[in-house]
Amino acid sequence: MTELLFATNNLHKLREIRDILGTVCSIKCLKEVGRDIEIPETCDTLEGNASQKAWFIHEKTGMNCFADDTGLEIDALGGRPGVFSARYAGPDCSFDDNIEKVLLEMKDVADRTARFRCIFSLILDGVEYTFEGVVNGKILTARSGTGGFGYDPVFLPDGYKQSFAEMPPYLKNGISHRGRAATAMEHFLKNRH
Repeated sequence: MTELLFATNNLHKLREIRDILGTVCSIKCLKEVGRDIEIPETCDTLEGNASQKAWFIHEKTGMNCFADDTGLEIDALGGRPGVFSARYAGPDCSFDDNIEKVLLEMKDVADRTARFRCIFSLILDGVEYTFEGVVNGKILTARSGTGGFGYDPVFLPDGYKQSFAEMPPYLKNGISHRGRAATAMEHFLKNRH
């Protein structure tokens, strides 16, 4: 089984990815390999950040690894928060702060279409591979549900009546942006020999 280091300190992401990729590869996080590293994220695109993080960790550890970057893109906000999704309300903000800022900016806005995009950058034997996952939906007018993390309580995926925060993990992981990018990576890993 391939062992991959996931370039993250986010335990929510780690749990999701292990649920999806656990049968194909062994996923380790930075703390499990004794690396408590602050990972740079200075690019202005999701693709750039994912690549930057993966190469940074690969260079520090020499291990096969992958990183992701995810953004919520809201049409009425010109694609914001996008690459700044995690820190949209400021450098030391919480998930709640980010949601409050989005709800305030979307108050009285009729067009609530949005999408989550996730980019995975995989460094395998010194070569980079990229995978993308997208899920379309809309921004709710108020929070709904207590599960998940990030913007999950205000994101309603197309074709569903539950926000990501109301869905059981198996359902969310099956349709989410991160789930779709991870599934694309899973197919690649299964079929690369």
